[in-house]
Amino acid sequence: MFCRYFCFFSVCLLLPTQRRCSLGHVPDLRGSDTTSLPGFENLTLGYNKYLRPYFGGEPVQIAMSLDIASISSISESDMDYTATIYLRQRWTDPRLVFHGNKSFTLDARLVELLWVPDTYIVESKKSFLHDVTVGNRLIRLFSNGTILYALRITTTVACNMDLSKYPMDTQTCRLQLESWGYDENDVIFTWLRGNDSVHGVEKLRLSQYTVERYYTLVSKSQQETGSYPRLILQFELRRNVLYFILETYVPSTLLVMLSWVSFWITLDSVPARTCIGVTTVLSMTTLMTGSRSSLSKTNCFIKAIDVYLGICFSFIFGALVEYAVAHYSSSQKCAAKAPEEGPANELTKEMEEVNITNILNSSITSYKRKISFTSIEISSDNVNCSDLTMKTHEKIKCVLRNKMHRIIGYFTIQNPSNVDHYSKLLFPLFFMLVNVFYWAYYLYF
Repeated sequence: MFCRYFCFFSVCLLLPTQRRCSLGHVPDLRGSDTTSLPGFENLTLGYNKYLRPYFGGEPVQIAMSLDIASISSISESDMDYTATIYLRQRWTDPRLVFHGNKSFTLDARLVELLWVPDTYIVESKKSFLHDVTVGNRLIRLFSNGTILYALRITTTVACNMDLSKYPMDTQTCRLQLESWGYDENDVIFTWLRGNDSVHGVEKLRLSQYTVERYYTLVSKSQQETGSYPRLILQFELRRNVLYFILETYVPSTLLVMLSWVSFWITLDSVPARTCIGVTTVLSMTTLMTGSRSSLSKTNCFIKAIDVYLGICFSFIFGALVEYAVAHYSSSQKCAAKAPEEGPANELTKEMEEVNITNILNSSITSYKRKISFTSIEISSDNVNCSDLTMKTHEKIKCVLRNKMHRIIGYFTIQNPSNVDHYSKLLFPLFFMLVNVFYWAYYLYF
């Protein structure tokens, strides 16, 4: 059956116009025209599509080339990419040699009657062969027995991504072609022209990526059933960071700067400063949540954008805490002044009611008491811990008490208004230093 249809289609293409075949009629190859195709009628005599060329002998050399038509999507959440490719395979089958120097393009449905390589795409999640309007396949036969077999395939291939530097990352993805059942003793895969075997990569226009470079490799896959030939196309994709700068980095930086506005508002304006602090914290939280929603399935990675958003959130929250500390210190200082001013006012009223003698007597008495109390406080604060009469545990307690007084005095805020004054300088300075280290690390290391 194969010989009948194969000879019918092929011979009809080669015969002159006036001798073309009519439907259902096969020309007689024994006539005068048989000299143009000597032996063609026996081309498929004894052909077995279940046996590879050179069966039992040397391996078949299969040369491949690729055209990348498009890469429609690259998914960080699923860690894969979808590409449409034109795969071309060439090999020589000595059983299909015929005389002449022409090549014939055959009906793609005849591929079912020929031996073809069992090539598959490694790490492919799903693939399909285009079939509109017919199956997008091509079979071309050359006189020396070389067969060109071309396919149009859309495939979704896994790509392991390292998102630690997202969105300033560069991803390396692969498209790997391997023989499923024939090991290296049966078939040998080679690229037709090395790196020039791949076309279309340099013309790709992707939404978030730019193709940095690509190259081809020849490898082997060592498995339990044998060593299988493998061809690898490896390409590097660099993410375009400009979109993320406008979408995330600039808004988060502006929110940090907005939180610094509270440093120029007085401590008495509690609603204004509290409103700015709470609003910036909530806005930053919303921005962080939105940035993570696009990569919901890859939250296990600590990405560069997460680090920056965490830094901005820390500065915004620090500005809110700064106001809480300054306001608390100010209220404590006012509370400490209130008892001192109360007895003074009462003393003034008494001085208006008593005579000069009573004033002098009471003043002298109170002055003596103050001197005695002051001397006692001074002596208690400056206890001499080297006194020989003191016991060891008392000396230890004395030293610890003096140390604690010094530490508390060191961290005590004497003037709460200075907190805002220093924050105006320290917050922007530290934020700029952190930005310098952040961008230097993720861009150059």
